[in-house]
Amino acid sequence: MYGQTASIAFKAAEEDVNSDPTFLGGSKLRIMISDAQRSGFLSIMGALQFMETDVVAIIGPQTSIMAHVLSHLANELTVPMLSFTALDPTLSPLQFPFFVQTAPSDLFLMRAIAEMITYYGWSDVVALYNDDDNSRNGVTALGDELEERRCKISYKAVLPLDVVITSPAEIIEELTKIRGMESRIIVVNTFPNTGKMIFEEAKRLGMMEKGYVWIATTWLSSLVDSDYPLDLKSLNGVLALRLHTPDSRKKRDFAARWKKNKTIGLNVYGLYAYDTVWIIAQAVKSFLEAGGNLTFSHDAKLSSLKGEALNLSALSRFDEGPQLLDYIIHTKMSGLTGPVQFHRDRSMVQPSYDIINVVDGGFHQIGYWSNHSGLSVVPPESFYNKPSNRSSSNQHLKSVTWPGGTSVTPRGWVFPNNGKLLRIGVPDRASFKDFVSRVNGSSHKVQGYCIDVFEAAVKLLSYPVPHEFIFFGDGLQNPNYNDLIDKVTNGVDFDAAVGDIAIVTKRTRIVDYTQPYIESGLVVVAPVTAPNENPWAFLRPFTPPMWAVTASFFMVVGAVIWILEHRTNDEFRGPPRRQIITIIWFTFSTMFFSHRENTTSTLGRMVLLIWLFVVLIITSSYTASLTSILTVQQLNSPIKGVDTLISSSGRIGFQVGSFAESYMIDELNIARSRLVALGSPQEYATALQNGTVAAIVDERPYVDLFLSDYCMFAIRGQEFTRCGWGFAFPRDSPLAVDMSTAILGLSETGELQRIHDRWLSKSNCSSPHGSQSGDSEQLNVHSFWGMFLVCGIACLVALFIHFVKIVRNFIKHKPEKEEEKDIPSPESSRLKKLQTFLAYVDEKEEESKRRFKRKRSSLSINANSSISSTPI
Repeated sequence: MYGQTASIAFKAAEEDVNSDPTFLGGSKLRIMISDAQRSGFLSIMGALQFMETDVVAIIGPQTSIMAHVLSHLANELTVPMLSFTALDPTLSPLQFPFFVQTAPSDLFLMRAIAEMITYYGWSDVVALYNDDDNSRNGVTALGDELEERRCKISYKAVLPLDVVITSPAEIIEELTKIRGMESRIIVVNTFPNTGKMIFEEAKRLGMMEKGYVWIATTWLSSLVDSDYPLDLKSLNGVLALRLHTPDSRKKRDFAARWKKNKTIGLNVYGLYAYDTVWIIAQAVKSFLEAGGNLTFSHDAKLSSLKGEALNLSALSRFDEGPQLLDYIIHTKMSGLTGPVQFHRDRSMVQPSYDIINVVDGGFHQIGYWSNHSGLSVVPPESFYNKPSNRSSSNQHLKSVTWPGGTSVTPRGWVFPNNGKLLRIGVPDRASFKDFVSRVNGSSHKVQGYCIDVFEAAVKLLSYPVPHEFIFFGDGLQNPNYNDLIDKVTNGVDFDAAVGDIAIVTKRTRIVDYTQPYIESGLVVVAPVTAPNENPWAFLRPFTPPMWAVTASFFMVVGAVIWILEHRTNDEFRGPPRRQIITIIWFTFSTMFFSHRENTTSTLGRMVLLIWLFVVLIITSSYTASLTSILTVQQLNSPIKGVDTLISSSGRIGFQVGSFAESYMIDELNIARSRLVALGSPQEYATALQNGTVAAIVDERPYVDLFLSDYCMFAIRGQEFTRCGWGFAFPRDSPLAVDMSTAILGLSETGELQRIHDRWLSKSNCSSPHGSQSGDSEQLNVHSFWGMFLVCGIACLVALFIHFVKIVRNFIKHKPEKEEEKDIPSPESSRLKKLQTFLAYVDEKEEESKRRFKRKRSSLSINANSSISSTPI
């Protein structure tokens, strides 16, 4: 197919170059074609024959196998060799300086496929390819690109060379193996003959149904474009790639011209074949215009070789080959394939591919890939004038019809159809069996909180997960969880680990965890003593001085209100006993915001409002402190948290098998000699009670379960690490992602909490001990002296203003003096005035005003009488 296409394109290019006699300065371009009939030996012979005829360049060979061989010949005779089909990524210009790839290297093809894999969220692929340099090295490049994206090739299915494969036996054998594997993403990097046979056998084996993903490299698009007979309906859902060539008038005209040839359709390699001829022609033209001469000479090394049949001395060395090569790699032109130019590493500029989907017997283009912009639904040339943006949010492809006719993106993997169950390692615990434990001594039946969470998550998956539980450990003591994780990493013993497995940094480097299904963290547990029950507990929020000052201010404010209201408010008048009761009742009832409207004076209302504010603050603080005292036991212990534990010299207990031991040694720098391994809640309690350890450091779920039975201990301080428990799977396991989604679903529906309550929400303590950071302090006067000061100043100011007002009114409205027969002594006069003032203060203000009005009226009448009795 490639040979037929190339021969037509070469002839067309030769005609076009020679159509202008002046293009090569009067010279003509002559193209000689040798059909090697896909034989490596004939390819070598054809190349040697060319070298005897003073050629300036060789186009070919078709395959990378021969490119590796013939490039040595080109290097020796300094003849540029150009190929648009031998696109092996390992054909380096450093090793083969005279070999030039005139189409994008397969490195970019494999990069495009790798980005498609990550775009759809897959991680494992199967590579199906022929055992030749081009296919093999392309798959190696694919593996490298996938590895950069945390994906991998899980299996490489190798087939015989395309030229020697005659029966589908080897293909059927490999496809049968693949059908029993986990991955359902199959990349076919082969040649047209092998590719056709692969899909024919895959159809017969039922591997073109829902769940499979087939990605074919450029061979399939070339086969279809060349109008080769192919049942596309049997390939429904397959993805394929084609080298992208921008639309142009030149390309359309060439396609119309090609249609006149009825032997084969135009595929993209026909365009590259045409441009390759023009690359050589442009280089020769530039060389001749620069004054160069084309000369050839005999190679001294070959002339010294003697042979009866081989006439090696007839091979010509192209003297100006290096100069022509330089013009070739500096070509800059516009061809049928778009801009033709080379980077410094000789790779083609702007490598890009069409991504097509076989649908209903035809091709449907779903997007493009370019090395500049990645995946897109618009032609890549629209991005070349913009900065490169390879962010995931900028990657897009159109919808795809997958095998089986579904539009839902396949998951990309299934459980291997090999009769094996998923081997799940579970710790055979000796304590805290509410999390994981054997069922009646069974070797495979397991129960517990962790198991119920796992089984509930598995039920939410859209596919079955056949599995079996395998115990790890002897059941006599808790196993080492790091060793359990190592068993998952090597993949020999376990396929996953389920249990109370903490997610810690060291372990995340070797396995993949699911979403945490319970929060955890290290805490400190220590013995505590609780205060005795006290009927006077309601007095504990305030210190005695605080109570005294508060009570005093109640009385002071009451007295101030009485003074301010006594002359104007009837409620503050009457017998002394009644007035005292009124003062007490009025003052204390301010806590309930009553009587505020019963104050008649402005000063009284001001004092009352300030006192109400003070009372509000005090009662709020009192209520909060009392609530804390009555609802949370204020437990006493010398251990306040991890800081006091580190600074102390006491011994510290930890659970056997827990990561707490290594954390305390490595992160907290606690000496190993201070650590004591304990294996059960009973050992915890015994060690704490007899003083073997001062405290225990363990994960929060274990501690909560421990404290539900042992009420004389409590958590001291806060959690000093933050982590969680999850299920462990091998690195890049797709099941870890699906299980994480299922765990989130359990959390959203409340099922995760119900499982927790069923196993872990129990307590034999009437008042469970929570986290205690230390004993709370009583509220004292120092915390409120500012408010008391403001209230006291307000009272003094109000009294001062009230006193000034009374004195002024007394002087102005003082009562009439009764005439006395005897002249009083100065002492009795002052006493008399004081009594009169106190009587005025005690007198109701309304009576004073009425008496003052009567006095003014009497004075007015007397004045009028005096005026009328005076003689005129």
